[in-house]
Amino acid sequence: MLSDSKILEIKQLLTQQKRIVITSHTNPDGDAIGSSLAMYHYLKKLGNDVQMLVPNSFPDFYSWLPDTDKIVIYDKQSKYAQKLLREADIIFSLDYNALHRLGSLHEIVRATTCTRILIDHHIDPETESFNYCYSTTDTSSTGELVYDFITMLGHEDIIDKKTGEAIYTGIVTDTGSFSFSCNRPNTYIITSKLVSLGVDAQKIHKLIYDTFSENRLRLLGHAISNRMIVWKELHTALIYLNKSDLANFNYQVGDTEGMVNYPLSMNDVNMSLLITEKDNLLRLSFRSKGNFSVNDLSRAHFNGGGHKNAAGGKSTESIDELIDRLKSILQDYKEDLNYTITL
Repeated sequence: MLSDSKILEIKQLLTQQKRIVITSHTNPDGDAIGSSLAMYHYLKKLGNDVQMLVPNSFPDFYSWLPDTDKIVIYDKQSKYAQKLLREADIIFSLDYNALHRLGSLHEIVRATTCTRILIDHHIDPETESFNYCYSTTDTSSTGELVYDFITMLGHEDIIDKKTGEAIYTGIVTDTGSFSFSCNRPNTYIITSKLVSLGVDAQKIHKLIYDTFSENRLRLLGHAISNRMIVWKELHTALIYLNKSDLANFNYQVGDTEGMVNYPLSMNDVNMSLLITEKDNLLRLSFRSKGNFSVNDLSRAHFNGGGHKNAAGGKSTESIDELIDRLKSILQDYKEDLNYTITL
């Protein structure tokens, strides 16, 4: 967290009309986009020259948020993005704990000499890479942390409806519509304040979750019917999608978002995995119930990490090889995965 002296230093930095670039992680999700937009609106109100930058495209179902059209996508505008980073006075790092989470932007940002400010809620932040770190795992989302950050600097009164919609998007998506990572009273206090600003929670839910294309819904059906494996003795289920599956259903960015959560709705399944094949790389998404740490699992075996109950990883194996290795690895976690959640 930040000391009173550090808070004062940041406040002084942000009120001197700086050139600021807000960055977030590869494959940006609702919390990455929402927290970036909220910080963008806030910093613009302070009179700064602000740009937002992400490594690659984000799902269209976040494009209703005001000013998403101003987000620079490095994969599409690499030269312009590099120019922004070279000229920046301050780089904000939102919703990632280490620079390698920036993918293709990693080395470019690391080479900069400007002030770097981290705001994040993932485990084990790479603190040595930043001048200021506002990081804690005791929060629902980076969106919620942005609200706390603005309040900490004494500017809660300038949070408006537009900023609130962005913060709420971060909170609601990173809690699965308040189904996990949401036992902190402050999450609901902040949500209440956002609604009082005019944020329409019901409308935002529809804009995010009720916008499936026919292809996306059919891909979900195919995944559950034909690509789901259940290992009852390991209390684990996984879904795998290869390149052909994605192509057959005209995959668009965001079409698999949330898919990993479906197997967890089964009784006695305490961990769920989603494997997707893209660009000769397998991407893994892990979810768990209760105290089983998928962060530890993904860090130990799949060059990944994240939160205790939600993490990611990657592999260069074939899908069959990866599934076989997963089943073998999980034998060592068999007892840890065998539990019942009770009140």
